[in-house]
Amino acid sequence: MPLVALTGGIASGKSTIARRLAHHGAVVVDADEIVREVQHPGSPVLDEIATAFGADVIRSDGSLDRAALGARVFGDDAAVERLNAIVHPAVRAESGRRFAETLASAPDAVVVYDVPLLVEARVDDPWDLVVVAHAPADVRRERLVSLRGMSEREAAARIDAQVSDEARLQVADVVINTTGSLADTERQVDRMWDSLPEHIAHRRAAD
Repeated sequence: MPLVALTGGIASGKSTIARRLAHHGAVVVDADEIVREVQHPGSPVLDEIATAFGADVIRSDGSLDRAALGARVFGDDAAVERLNAIVHPAVRAESGRRFAETLASAPDAVVVYDVPLLVEARVDDPWDLVVVAHAPADVRRERLVSLRGMSEREAAARIDAQVSDEARLQVADVVINTTGSLADTERQVDRMWDSLPEHIAHRRAAD
């Protein structure tokens, strides 16, 4: 079962690539979805977050107030590290369970792990291939402003809070340039999918 990591900065087009890979039959495991799941009301992870950052990051219905938590940790490296130490082990365990579940039910499937924080948290995992969605920071900033309604300042801050494009590109086996049209991005994904065995063989030969 090939295990492919898909990563990219905010507004890099990573979700578009994931959807196209799913169209080709890949099993996509979404790290952000897992994060939401392990932080469900009443979960041990949510209890730890409340203990570490205050009960006011929990809404009256018991769910996580993501905006409040984000405001609490944004720009504070020590707080981010503390939060990651709570969340990442649970995400790693759940993603591993899903990988194993897919292997058991569909051993020939291609599993794509859609993981924004690959460089920060999972770069040393035994991936068969690392795919990076890439668009220059100015393009991504414009997308955040025009498509997500952020101010220029908010967009720049979100991009600056992530690892650099250079750090992501350094770990890439395949780079999908999403600067162009949707059709252009999909064509790149299609070519990669058709050549997946060759890409994986090349990575393994280089290890």
